[in-house]
Amino acid sequence: MTQSTFTPAFIFYICIISLVITILGIASMWRVYQKAGQPGWAVIIPIYSTLVLLRIIAKPWWWILLMLIPFVDIVFAIWSVNLLSKCFGKGTGFTLGLIFLPFIFCPILGFGNAVYSKPAGENTAQV
Repeated sequence: MTQSTFTPAFIFYICIISLVITILGIASMWRVYQKAGQPGWAVIIPIYSTLVLLRIIAKPWWWILLMLIPFVDIVFAIWSVNLLSKCFGKGTGFTLGLIFLPFIFCPILGFGNAVYSKPAGENTAQV
C-alpha cells in the first residue's frame, strides 16, 4: 500500500491558510474602498464590486463589458490595478506588487497610511 501525501491534517491546514488569506484580502479591499469614499461592503458582491472599483479609478461603467472579453480582460484588469495604485499615490512597482503579491500589498494599501486622491483626468460619467 502507498501512503497519500495529502493527509486530512495537511488538507485542514491548507484550508485554514486559504481562509485566513481570503479574509485578509476582503478586509484589505474593504478598507481601500472606504478610504476612497465608497461602501466597504461592496467588496463582497461580485459584479457590483467591479463597478465600484471603476468608480474609484474614474473609468466608465462599460469597462466591465471589456473585462468579459478573453485576453482583453487581462489588459484592463492590469490597467485598473495600475490606476488604483496611482489613485493612492503609489507607482509602477507597487502596481507590480498588487498584481503578483496581493496578499502583501493589499493590506499595505488598505491598512497603511496611503491616502486616496481622485485621478487627474477624472471622467465625469457616473458608474
